[in-house]
Amino acid sequence: MQFYHRSRTRPRRLGVLAGGFNPPTVAHLALAAASRAHVDEILCVVPRAFPHKEYFGATLEQRIEMLGLLDMTMPGSIATTEQGLLIDIARECQAEFPDATRLYFLCGRDAAERVLNWDYGRPGVVEEMLNQFELLVASRSGDFVPPPEFQHRIHPLRMTPGHDEVSSTEVRERIARGEPWEHLVPKSIVERVREIYS
Repeated sequence: MQFYHRSRTRPRRLGVLAGGFNPPTVAHLALAAASRAHVDEILCVVPRAFPHKEYFGATLEQRIEMLGLLDMTMPGSIATTEQGLLIDIARECQAEFPDATRLYFLCGRDAAERVLNWDYGRPGVVEEMLNQFELLVASRSGDFVPPPEFQHRIHPLRMTPGHDEVSSTEVRERIARGEPWEHLVPKSIVERVREIYS
């Protein structure tokens, strides 16, 4: 794990927000804000490789730059990892933070479904993952109902309404179509997004 910015705090409960951030959106900020009742710090992680998509759009450096311009309203760090699966990111987090740190991955309903249903190539990976970290899952075009055996490790995250249709893909597509998009990204990065994607 390579840190581009690291908080000086020593969190007991670390919220990990891993994603492509191509670009960061107001939904990412809302997810981080909603987690404040559960975690002491937010770690934004940009994988150098993704398990389900290719790198395109903003470069890794530009994504890190945009994340650095955000106001997370709580202690936060920014890092990259070599791999994109949560189980790999969790291992890298555990190597960087004290054993006492409790890991929570923040995600929306759609991402949680991918995590639980992904073909990891061998049985038992989901159980192994959820022994290492917990999930905080926000509603996204519907609520997420975890399987009964995982309910003690997967928790609902109450976000402010109005983010169901907000995504990095929507931002890029609106820019390509010449439609309004500025309201979908934090004000602090509007001009940078315009420069990168227009």
